[in-house]
Amino acid sequence: MVVTEEIGVPSWDLYELSIPCTVFGKPQPDLADPWYDFRLCGTGSPQRQDDEARFGLSVRTQYGLDDLVGADTVIVPSVPDACVEEGAPMPPGLVGALRRAHAAGARMVSLCNGAFALAEAGLLDGRRATAHWQHTAQLAARFPRVEVDDSVLYVDDGDVLTSAGLTAGLDLCLHLVRRDLGAHVANQLARRMVVPAHRPGGQAQFIDLSVPVTDDAGLSPVLDWARRHLDRPLTVADLARRASMSPRTFYRRLQSATGTTPLQWLLNQRLARAQSLLESTELPVEKVGELSGLGTANNLRHHFLKQVGVSPSDYRRAFPRSGPAESVEKPAQAAL
Repeated sequence: MVVTEEIGVPSWDLYELSIPCTVFGKPQPDLADPWYDFRLCGTGSPQRQDDEARFGLSVRTQYGLDDLVGADTVIVPSVPDACVEEGAPMPPGLVGALRRAHAAGARMVSLCNGAFALAEAGLLDGRRATAHWQHTAQLAARFPRVEVDDSVLYVDDGDVLTSAGLTAGLDLCLHLVRRDLGAHVANQLARRMVVPAHRPGGQAQFIDLSVPVTDDAGLSPVLDWARRHLDRPLTVADLARRASMSPRTFYRRLQSATGTTPLQWLLNQRLARAQSLLESTELPVEKVGELSGLGTANNLRHHFLKQVGVSPSDYRRAFPRSGPAESVEKPAQAAL
């Protein structure tokens, strides 16, 4: 992972810096052995005593940019704000090192505004990419050859992956573990980190409601119940009745709390369930559609192509299963 140490690490960038350290840096031999060999590679410029250095964290590493060449994966978690806001040059040597690493076969990854470094190196030309929604307009304007998508959490373009900011970076790092080591390992690691096991990259960044306006605890029981019964037909009226609300009140409160409509929320949950089954079981696509509540195999394929961008079969091939299969025992039916 690249650390632009010459200006220190501002406190507001510590989160993105710490995500790869947490996901890849701590060995998990009971999940996969060997784990990742994780190294921080600094840009090596002298430390400046400016505001960012004084109020941030200075990082000294034993590895430099030359060590990026030969890595299997290179992560750029962020770049200095001046490179984004003022068009300042990237840290010396960084762009060339990224080009050399990619030419040598490295998988290139950016979190948040780290996409500006990949774009400067020409690695995003002709590719779909994303960044934090606050920076995507600048990214698109400065690099017109990049197909910037400001609506998604992350983009997996094979050997080049980009994510939005903050928690979306964690989603992408867990996605990499899922690709490399399988769904079981990624799910167990996410459980240890007390985070959701998988949010699909195509999920919206929720620009206006990235944090729910209200913490509507009254909705939690009915939403938890719905997740356990996705294999059965569910309507807004059913959920509203179970929540002891009118359909109109339920609609309004769910939209206020989640930023989406009840039907879209249900579709998202069904897709997440289908993805989990495809990743962790060998069930036929028809059965996956049934258990997730998406219906027929054709209906499952339709929603997958529209929301995820690939067919269920292609999605399953991208996530080779390791570890025990997920239990698909049908939950006990409860009366509405």
